[in-house]
Amino acid sequence: MRKDIKSMYLDELGDMLGELGEPKYRSLQIFKWLHEGVNFFDEMTNIPRNLRQKLSEYCYISNAAIEKKLISSYDDTRKYLFSFRDGECVESVLMKYRHGYTSCISTQVGCKMGCTFCATGKSGFSRNLTASEMISQLQTEEKDNDIRISNIVLMGMGEPLDNFDNVVRFLRLVSDENGMNIGMRHISLSTCGIVPRIYELADLKLQLTLSVSLHAPNDEIRSRTMPINRKYNIASLLDACRYYCRQTGRRISFEYAMIDGVNDSNAAAAELGRRLKGMLAHVNLIPVNTVKGTGYRKSKKDRIESFIRVLAKSGITATVRRTLGSDINASCGQLRRSTVEQT
Repeated sequence: MRKDIKSMYLDELGDMLGELGEPKYRSLQIFKWLHEGVNFFDEMTNIPRNLRQKLSEYCYISNAAIEKKLISSYDDTRKYLFSFRDGECVESVLMKYRHGYTSCISTQVGCKMGCTFCATGKSGFSRNLTASEMISQLQTEEKDNDIRISNIVLMGMGEPLDNFDNVVRFLRLVSDENGMNIGMRHISLSTCGIVPRIYELADLKLQLTLSVSLHAPNDEIRSRTMPINRKYNIASLLDACRYYCRQTGRRISFEYAMIDGVNDSNAAAAELGRRLKGMLAHVNLIPVNTVKGTGYRKSKKDRIESFIRVLAKSGITATVRRTLGSDINASCGQLRRSTVEQT
């Protein structure tokens, strides 16, 4: 089997060249080409032809091909359905802000977590993505729009901490100064709460922003909407979050989907405030997406405003996430699901 060369660290690339009887100094040249987004070894014009031939025999270059693209008529948000060399597809969303471009990428094909309000899990789980496939989503978006991406959100299809090793490899590669050079402080990773992995991530002290999908103030509601809570309850999750804050000095963002009549009462806000009081935390309120088959409706505006006021009494700041790409269903999972259902 040919090796996934774009997923290699620089030193691993050098070791491989040594095994092939080639000079290791070529590794930096090749690494830069890979992270500039070449799709073929012949595009590496400063690499000898015989080495390019050898690399093509021993390795492959992962890329993300555009299968579908939707462009919002409201805010120019762009939603992509990408395919990989085995035909599997994932979604990614490119958003434009005043500070630059942010890409929300996928880390798995599908998801195992089964959150009831999420479209991704309803299509099942196929496999993990490699580091190179995550990088390729960014590279294809940059090429397609002739832009540079400045911020990354690992909040697309899949649970990043369920693909821990590949995600950590991606983070180190994408932040490498010889690669895309996107700093850790410009990267957010979202998790539904795989507690042991949060401890592992904390010990790496990567300085990224951890976003925790909480979505409920207590175990009764959370276990109903998020099966992961039956394994790692809120108390154990928040203990891990406090450890993350101590290890990294970074504030945690708690994601909270506002679902009408489920988790949006003043009592729920007060309970949430008591749980988070004293933490280095921020609450990001997200009016729930309309997903076929869930029956969920987004909370009304006055209910959300009341929720924010109650949280403020506990010293917890909360904001409402800006909705982008609403006319193209920009939340991940829905485009792939509709495509799968049509085949």
